[in-house]
Amino acid sequence: MFDIGFTELMVIGVVALLVVGPERLPKVARTAGHLYGRMQRYVSSVKSDISREVELDELRKVGQGFRESIESAASEFQQEATVVDDYLRKETDNIGKVMAAMAVTEGERPVTEPAMKQIAAEQEAQQALPFDDPNLDALEPPVAPEPEQTDSTGSSSAGEKSA
Repeated sequence: MFDIGFTELMVIGVVALLVVGPERLPKVARTAGHLYGRMQRYVSSVKSDISREVELDELRKVGQGFRESIESAASEFQQEATVVDDYLRKETDNIGKVMAAMAVTEGERPVTEPAMKQIAAEQEAQQALPFDDPNLDALEPPVAPEPEQTDSTGSSSAGEKSA
């Protein structure tokens, strides 16, 4: 910290001996040592605080960069989803137009949009899997009847109970 050599320390010691006196010099030296130790601890705590703040700042920058990359990926995904959604809507409209044109050429009445939605809902209900049913949890599994036990003569035990 300070660039002090041995000869400079000797000069400081002689001056301190002359100024303070030989009786109080050990007490003053002890107090100076304690103050020097406190100063070193304070300086080291300030250094560690500064290094922690620098590390936190770096982590914040990394976190901000990560957040920006996630947000850009999410916006790209949303744009791609919009493109796919638009494409599927156009194809659905085209299919509806083709079905309406086919109905007109066959002499049937044209299929309107609400009727197409109802048909799609019916088809979806038909294609639904059994575990898609929300009321499935309320249903109890069927209980199989107990098989009749027959003895070696061929008569059933159920018949014996009723007789």
